[in-house]
Amino acid sequence: MNSKRTQSGITFIGFLFLLAVIGFFAYMGMILFPVYSEYSGVSKAVETLAKEPSSADKTLDALRSELMFKFSLQYVSDGSVPVQAIRVLTVNGLKTLDVAYERRIHFISNIDFAISFHKTATLSHVSSP
Repeated sequence: MNSKRTQSGITFIGFLFLLAVIGFFAYMGMILFPVYSEYSGVSKAVETLAKEPSSADKTLDALRSELMFKFSLQYVSDGSVPVQAIRVLTVNGLKTLDVAYERRIHFISNIDFAISFHKTATLSHVSSP
């Protein structure tokens, strides 16, 4: 009986390379996850404010201050969304709350991520009974 035994698997160097690639993407995920989680809070705050009765009748300053308060409830860091990024636009005769901002996140050495976020919601004209 002459059977040939073969080895299969990954070498130690191959394992280290695979570990480095997985570590790189895991680190990237750890850096980017909080930024996208924060955007989720921004999105929820904008949607909540837009659904409030008579939100379309409020001034821009009132909308900005209410939105900044809602950001604090959603764990959005101060300074993440500049006040100038919050605008009210008129689209097809409807007032729309528009929040557009950019975050720059340091990654490695001289590599940064520049991430742009944009959320729009139509303001409610319905008054509460």
